[in-house]
Amino acid sequence: MAELFAFTYEEKKKMAAQTAQILEEEIGLKGDAIQAVYLIPEIEEGHMTMEQVEEQYGNQVLRILQGLNRIQQLYQKNPVIESENFRNLLLSFAEDMRVILIMIANRVNLMRQIRDTKNVEAKMEVSQEAAYLYAPLAHKLGLYKLKSELEDLSLKYMEHDAYYMIREKLSETKKSRDAYIAAFIKPVEEKVKAAGINCHIKGRTKSIHSIWEKMKKQKCGFEGIYDLFAIRIIIDCPEEKEKMQCWQAYSIVTDMYQPNPKRLRDWLSVPKSNGYESLHITVLGPEQKWVEVQIRTERMDEIAERGVAAHWRYKGVKGETGLDEWLTGIRNMLEHSDGLDAMDQFKMDLYEDEVFVFTPRGDLYKFPVGATVLDFAYHIHSKIGNQCTGGRINGRVVSIRQILKSGDQVEILTSSNQKPRQEWLSIVKTSRAKSKIRLALKETQQRDGLFAKEMLERKFKNRKIEQEDSVMFHVIKKLGFKEVSDFYKQIADGVLDVNSVIDKYIEVRDGEKTITGDNVARSASEFELEQSKFSPVNTGLSDDTLVIDRNLKGLDYQLARCCHPIYGDPIFGFVTINGGIKIHRQDCPNAPELRRRYGYRVVKAKWSGKGSSQYSITLRVIGNDDIGIVNNLTSIISKDERLVLRAINIDSHDGLFSGNLVVMLEDTSRLETLIKKLRTVKGVKQVERL
Repeated sequence: MAELFAFTYEEKKKMAAQTAQILEEEIGLKGDAIQAVYLIPEIEEGHMTMEQVEEQYGNQVLRILQGLNRIQQLYQKNPVIESENFRNLLLSFAEDMRVILIMIANRVNLMRQIRDTKNVEAKMEVSQEAAYLYAPLAHKLGLYKLKSELEDLSLKYMEHDAYYMIREKLSETKKSRDAYIAAFIKPVEEKVKAAGINCHIKGRTKSIHSIWEKMKKQKCGFEGIYDLFAIRIIIDCPEEKEKMQCWQAYSIVTDMYQPNPKRLRDWLSVPKSNGYESLHITVLGPEQKWVEVQIRTERMDEIAERGVAAHWRYKGVKGETGLDEWLTGIRNMLEHSDGLDAMDQFKMDLYEDEVFVFTPRGDLYKFPVGATVLDFAYHIHSKIGNQCTGGRINGRVVSIRQILKSGDQVEILTSSNQKPRQEWLSIVKTSRAKSKIRLALKETQQRDGLFAKEMLERKFKNRKIEQEDSVMFHVIKKLGFKEVSDFYKQIADGVLDVNSVIDKYIEVRDGEKTITGDNVARSASEFELEQSKFSPVNTGLSDDTLVIDRNLKGLDYQLARCCHPIYGDPIFGFVTINGGIKIHRQDCPNAPELRRRYGYRVVKAKWSGKGSSQYSITLRVIGNDDIGIVNNLTSIISKDERLVLRAINIDSHDGLFSGNLVVMLEDTSRLETLIKKLRTVKGVKQVERL
């Protein structure tokens, strides 16, 4: 992303040195990783090749540079960086952990340098990535200080006014705040040390980004944030006495100040999955101000400040398969080695059970290992899955059986002649795809059965034979069918000849005038195939156009609540992440954003068919607050039997009234007629659909 700012070679070298300094001083990374950072400008400028790097600096430096290059290629696929999937993909792609740490350090450095740049668009893009991608990555890896800096700088560039408002408020209150923290710390420190606990206490104000997020969440101003203060008691003691002395300090603090029991966080008894250990409690300090107190030891503080273990289960989010074991390995290496040199031979073994793949437009999806191209097709939409003939992975044509791998870019190939088959159930891995295939097979069987039944009836009429249900049922049994549906399926598939069936019918009819005993005569109506719940597609339209009947039949279609389309509105379909399609009006307020960000999910759609469904619409009416005007409005609606008034909400102010009418009607032509009639009411100034 740094290339957006067109840095010169000298500037790149300077930034590499600054990134290396962050890695060394703030993360603790040394050796090959630092050397790799210094070589990045040389590779970008073409002064060195990868072969020369390996020859002069060894395989470890080469591996780091190759990892950085591999991740850079992911950006060229334009993924949605806000997604958790993309962060997971980055971690799974990084064979060497140092690659991710270098990326974070480089982004911190870039954010520090772009303050005065005139390229506002590039600055916003870099800031968005810092907020949505790099800060969460830093958080997962325990780099809390860098995470806070990335968040604050992103807020500074993206929401300038909010950032400086909070900063000014903090500056205005700094003197009194520092005095308050000092006054809070002094008696606590005296009592803790008097109890024989060796410690030091430091106070801090929460980050600007953290304060802003609290303001938004609590919907209040700066003055409404009550826990601006945080105090950290750091105890120096042997490891075997850590828990005892931490709880002892906790007891002293809560004896002095009233604690909030709902705000107790005990990560001593059960540490976080990333190894974080600490006691957190919020107490009511002097002047009735809430103060968060964190109690931990020197060892715990070091891990919390400079660890690279992930904080994966933050606020209830469960860990992924294999991650906790990986974190344990990282934590052990940090605690039992000098720096991170021992990580030279360390490889990540993340996400053994998952793969992450891209659409051609860069959207990112997660699948279980072993998932195929057909799984991908059904994940996009059931119609695409039903018509899937294969795919292109990274530009290469493959079959529907091709297994997906992390980082693959997958494009689905379809044909209108393709139909789901029974053997597809053994190809797919996901339960979602299996259920959609079973449903499609059932639908196909029902349609084919109806077609076969109609064809058989037509043949009977052509040969001027009257078909009797009881005889037909006996024929089906004599032909060896236990299910009527199987009989019609074989006719539809051409396995069973229709003329042979009719000949058999004549034979049974002439040979058996009645059916008695155990074989009680039964009507063939008992075996009527269930009508398909999906509307047939109008083959006269393009395969790319969804045909929606006015009753909106089919499980995969829903009317969008944001714009409430009704029959006759110009519409389009939007494929949701769950695979269903939401139908929106062309003039939906969300339409421009959907097309801009997710154009590849937008599909053409048209209304078709006939029906009597009624849709709910809301009309906004504004006019003079004259006597009887509301009665005149409702009278127009009540006189039309095909209109139903569901709700009315009227507000009057300064001689004007405004109100919303919720009406049930059939289509846009009925809506236009109603609007014209309402506009003729004396005193009405404006009628519009919401």
